[in-house]
Amino acid sequence: MSEIIKEESWIGTKEAAEYLGVKPATIRDWIRKGKDIPRKKIGKAWKFKRSELEEWIASGKSAMD
Repeated sequence: MSEIIKEESWIGTKEAAEYLGVKPATIRDWIRKGKDIPRKKIGKAWKFKRSELEEWIASGKSAMD
């Protein structure tokens, strides 16, 4: 049986904040302060992938200042 690999979709700042349990303003603040949160700028908006956010949390980088 072949496995279908689904392309992971990008989520916006609001969804990323909900996923991480913080406010969207916190995400924007982290980006402004240079925190190493995995992201990509698509047009004028920051976009995130849940899997990359999970890896970022697991790596301990989210706890660093």
